[in-house]
Amino acid sequence: MKAILSKQEIKDSIRYAALIQSAVMPDISILNKQIPGSFVLFRPRNIVSGDFYWFQRRKNRIAVVAADCTGHGVPGAFLSIMGINFLNLITASTIPPPHKILNQLREYVMKALKQEGCAIERKEGIDMTVCVFDLDNGNMEFSGAFTPVIYFHENNLFQLKPDRMPVGIGPVDEESFTRQIIPFSLMDILYMFSDGYPDQFGGKEEKKLKYTGFRNILSQIQSLPIQNQQSEISESLEQWMGRCEQTDDILVIGINIQSLKNETHSI
Repeated sequence: MKAILSKQEIKDSIRYAALIQSAVMPDISILNKQIPGSFVLFRPRNIVSGDFYWFQRRKNRIAVVAADCTGHGVPGAFLSIMGINFLNLITASTIPPPHKILNQLREYVMKALKQEGCAIERKEGIDMTVCVFDLDNGNMEFSGAFTPVIYFHENNLFQLKPDRMPVGIGPVDEESFTRQIIPFSLMDILYMFSDGYPDQFGGKEEKKLKYTGFRNILSQIQSLPIQNQQSEISESLEQWMGRCEQTDDILVIGINIQSLKNETHSI
C-alpha cells in the first residue's frame, strides 16, 4: 500500500528543502564584506522561494543578481537552484559582461528544461537583473530579463529598462540581451528587485502597491544610512500589507555606490 505523507511530514520536508536552498545561495555576510554598503531583503512566501539572490567576485569585477523564477514554492525553488549552479559555472574563472551572462544562462536553462521553442510548451524561465560592478573602470554594467533596476543620483530617480524577454523560452525569437553602462560618478544608490514587492496587495482598498508605490517608498528611504534601509523597507511592506497575506516571494537588494567608489579609489 502506498504511504500517504501527513501535513507535518510535508512541512518538515519543505523546511529541509529550504535549508538546502539556503546553503546553495551565497552568504549575505560575504556580500556585505565585498560591498559594505549593501542589504538584502529576502522573504519567501512558502518557506522555499522562486526568488533568489546571487553574487560573485573575480578580481575587481563583482556580479550581483536578483532573480525571479517561474512560480514560487517548491517548483520555483528547484529552478532557482538550477540557476545558481549555472551562474557559478558561467563565472568559474572570470566575470563576463552581464548580457553574455544572460545569453549563456538562457542556453543552459533551455537545454536543461528541454525547451525547443514549441508554441504549446510551458514557458518556465527566469526574470533576472544582472549588475556587474567594474572597480577598475569605475562603472556599472546592467542587463535585464524583464526586470529593471532603479537608482538615485542627487535625490533624482532613474530607471534602466530591461529587455522584454526571459531567461528561457519566450514569446519572441531569442536575441542577444543588451548591456547598459553607467559610471559610478552618476549613481548614488542602486536597487535590484523581483516583482514581489510592487505586486503585493494591501492598503485601504487591498490593491497592488504597483511600481509607482514601490518607487515612492524607495524615494523616501534612499537618503537614509544603508544600515537602516532594510528595516525601513520591511516596515513599509508590513504597513502596506495590513490584513493581506503575502502573495509572492519578495526580494529587494540595495547597494550604496559610494562604498564602491571608495574601493575604486583605494585600488
